[in-house]
Amino acid sequence: MATNTPGEATRLQHIGVIGGGAWGTALAQSACRAGRKVTLWAYEFETVAEINDHRTNRVYLPGVALDPGIRATAKAKDIAAADALLFVAPSQFSRAVASEIAPHLPSGTPVVICTKGVEQGTNAFMSEVVHEVLPGAKIAVLSGPSFAGEVARSLPTALTLACPDEALGAELTAALAHRTFRVYWTDDVTAAQVGGAVKNVLAIAAGIVEGRKFGANAHAAMVTRGFAELVRLGRALGGRFETLTGLSGLGDLILTASSVQSRNMSLGLALGQGRLLSEILGQRKSVSEGVHSAGAVVALAAKHGVEMPICEAVHSVVKGETSVDDAIDALLSRPLRAEVDFPPAQ
Repeated sequence: MATNTPGEATRLQHIGVIGGGAWGTALAQSACRAGRKVTLWAYEFETVAEINDHRTNRVYLPGVALDPGIRATAKAKDIAAADALLFVAPSQFSRAVASEIAPHLPSGTPVVICTKGVEQGTNAFMSEVVHEVLPGAKIAVLSGPSFAGEVARSLPTALTLACPDEALGAELTAALAHRTFRVYWTDDVTAAQVGGAVKNVLAIAAGIVEGRKFGANAHAAMVTRGFAELVRLGRALGGRFETLTGLSGLGDLILTASSVQSRNMSLGLALGQGRLLSEILGQRKSVSEGVHSAGAVVALAAKHGVEMPICEAVHSVVKGETSVDDAIDALLSRPLRAEVDFPPAQ
């Protein structure tokens, strides 16, 4: 694949962003910096009004002055004219949001999935959900270590863009990248999504370790053994090892499991400190995807015969089947085993 210079000319000049939360707003801000025309679709009318009238999104992205080039709308049809869409709806609402857009979207429009998670009930990745609802769309995935606030403030960030079509991957990379927003292309859509979904579950575990004050040794062990689980599932689903060890896999896990800026790690921290899940979620506007993805990740692992004890423990805790202390005791009591046990790719 040919390399691209950040900000170079591209036919994809108009970017539509679906979702007015922190990540959607940050991506809209970044696309403006890349020199693109940006239309952002948000569900809440008050969010649309605030962005258009005050150039802020104080609920989801406080303290950031938004680019005046961002136009917000609450009408799905208004983004249908965009050359490419960034799909940033929460994972468990992605099917409904895609259905709302479907009547307006021209066939062949590139849709970049920027949501990390697995749909409950179907255990489908977001690319599968969106492709089912928007069969004429050209699907890609953007994933990697990226706190929304840092992207919005133009701090250096590097991400993976996964797209099976090499030419489209090059176009999307050229359209979205700029000096502080570096984008690396791959065709490994599966591994990019496994990393994004599993790291959210593991970040809850990392938060629990922090909340229980188990120390740096325990944190390092949990992240490493959690990464082994991520790789096992990714390889079993056909993902490549080099993608899983890249930005969308290991990179995203390092970020999400090491800072309480992460919604998932901060949720785990609160659980580790003894707070109830219902109390934690009730105080939040933003979604902690790991809570919803844990069950689907565990179900996928069971279907493919992959052992993921840390993810299973997190799922059991957030579902209310096991206490934090009992889950920790069960993990620490597991039989000793060989460390390296990755299955071959299928």
